[in-house]
Amino acid sequence: MSSTGSRLSRTVAALAAASLSLAAASPAFAQVFERKDLTLEGARTAIAAAEAEARKSHAGGVIAVVDAGGNLMALERLDDTFAAGANISIGKARTAALFKRPSKFFEDVIKNGRTSMVALSDFTPLQGGVPITVEGRVVGAVGVSGAASAQQDEELATAGAAAVTASLTEASRSDETIFLNAERVAAGFAKGEPLLENGSFKIHASRREGPGKAEVHDRDADLVYVLQGTASLVTGGSVVNGKSIGPDETRGDAIEGGQTRKLAKGDVLVVPAGTPHWFKEVKAPFTYYVVKVTR
Repeated sequence: MSSTGSRLSRTVAALAAASLSLAAASPAFAQVFERKDLTLEGARTAIAAAEAEARKSHAGGVIAVVDAGGNLMALERLDDTFAAGANISIGKARTAALFKRPSKFFEDVIKNGRTSMVALSDFTPLQGGVPITVEGRVVGAVGVSGAASAQQDEELATAGAAAVTASLTEASRSDETIFLNAERVAAGFAKGEPLLENGSFKIHASRREGPGKAEVHDRDADLVYVLQGTASLVTGGSVVNGKSIGPDETRGDAIEGGQTRKLAKGDVLVVPAGTPHWFKEVKAPFTYYVVKVTR
């Protein structure tokens, strides 16, 4: 393995160990799954992954997550997405969960002549619904409506479903050693995406090309380790024009007050759960590990 790969592997191991230490000190620790059933934490994972994929493409969309019975668990509408997208995304997700197939399958069936299927109740045969499958069992589904195209709807839904599947699979194997090779890590930083999310901690390969929104995670503490670039991070203070974007998470335009720190290669920073934080200035490319620990 190259020296760079070795350093990345050692960094992952060190951050994971730190996150576990933080978790041990927490009175309650969120689980991503329970008896292979999708939980609220799993639904949040899908929302976060689909939203991250949408923001990379500057896309809108409404993201819905349902359980195996088609019951709504979580819903998020990105800015400037048409309101009707909420019901459509829920319908797509329910169709994928209840029929255990991507909703595009039924759109294609109808296009090929079996138009009688449109008579089914609670049925949305439109591309953009994807089942969440764990060890061969459908535990729920993700539906997206309102992105730039039907194909992009499905891509966002697929990203959300894949994130949950990975989380549930890793969590169900919590006694196994986890290895991420240098190629996987490098690919993660090239895009800026989660490397691992399970019931114990989350490791994100984060990448910023510019300033971001002010954020508050009510339940997640962030352990940040900077690999490349510089940035000014504001912590504390109060969020300007803050809006809830999902359970236990708020975003806004900026932060009033707070403390500003200059972050550079090798720096480590811990942002406690509930603390506002904002990347005010970024010199790109700015890459950093984030280990998230849920209390």
